[in-house]
Amino acid sequence: MQRSRDLGRQPSNTEAYIVRLRLEFGLTALSAMREKIEKVLEELRPNLQADGGNIELVDVQEGVVKVKLTGACAGCPMSRMTLQWGVEQFLKKKVPEIQKVESVE
Repeated sequence: MQRSRDLGRQPSNTEAYIVRLRLEFGLTALSAMREKIEKVLEELRPNLQADGGNIELVDVQEGVVKVKLTGACAGCPMSRMTLQWGVEQFLKKKVPEIQKVESVE
């Protein structure tokens, strides 16, 4: 019985092309999502800045957005509520692909 894929061999040009397309598409989709999220954060940012705070996009992975609250928001006891009920809800409404928003230090 012949194995359909020999792990020791070099990929064919077609296989390499498919892998490259998948990587490019994935990166393009991720870049598009990051861009959408940045635009939404720009809409939200004036509300945080009005209270002396700000927000930075740190990372996006598989529907999970990681942000950093800065300025007055960084030490505010209400920052968790702001993140959950303000930032997360607003982002999910504008970018439905988002599953969760997490704060990082």
